Amino acid sequence: MFDFLDKYDVLGAFWTTVQLTLLSAVGSLVWGTLLAAMRVGPVPLMRGFGTAYVNIVRNIPLTVIILFSSLGLNQNLGISLGANDFDTINFRLAVLGLIVYTSAFVCEAIRAGINTVPVGQAEAARAIGLSFPQVLGLVVLPQALRAAVGPLTNVLIALTKNTTVAAAIGVAEAAFLMKKMIENEAELLAISSVIAFGFVCLTLPTGLILGWVGKKVAVKR
Repeated sequence: MFDFLDKYDVLGAFWTTVQLTLLSAVGSLVWGTLLAAMRVGPVPLMRGFGTAYVNIVRNIPLTVIILFSSLGLNQNLGISLGANDFDTINFRLAVLGLIVYTSAFVCEAIRAGINTVPVGQAEAARAIGLSFPQVLGLVVLPQALRAAVGPLTNVLIALTKNTTVAAAIGVAEAAFLMKKMIENEAELLAISSVIAFGFVCLTLPTGLILGWVGKKVAVKR
């Protein structure tokens, strides 16, 4: 029933999915944290930018963002992100699109974590002369990130599944390979089962491990 798998690089496709997930997760965490800092910061212009970014981006379908990354940035504006071949360009543009989209959800998860930190701690830090970046980086964010492990786990799992949208611009990840196999083989149930099992193997351990980490690092109030 699964003999056709010998003709396809299933592990290679899932490795591409893992790379998309990891690179996008790191970029989203960095940009999402900066957005969260803007949203709770004292500068009205930065607060407005952070709020507008989150509210706009998370209401745009991911497919639209990914297609814009390829058709708009690359084909119309000639942006290649330092790559020369077609596959690498589309891979990097897919990572960029995933970062742009996922960071809005990361921002909200971290902002929720910031709201769990007692206001008195930030006020005490300011009272001893710490600046806003110091208060945020030394006092608030370390506690906020510990409280946000659970929500960030959900974002990471969603990101892993969202990588399938990269198939729309030809990135050879799991969903792209699934489409190719369905076109060439008459084993729809077997193909769907293999791809679904692969994603379960990626997301289930992630949820269990990060759930355990979240309990270990949770701030006891």
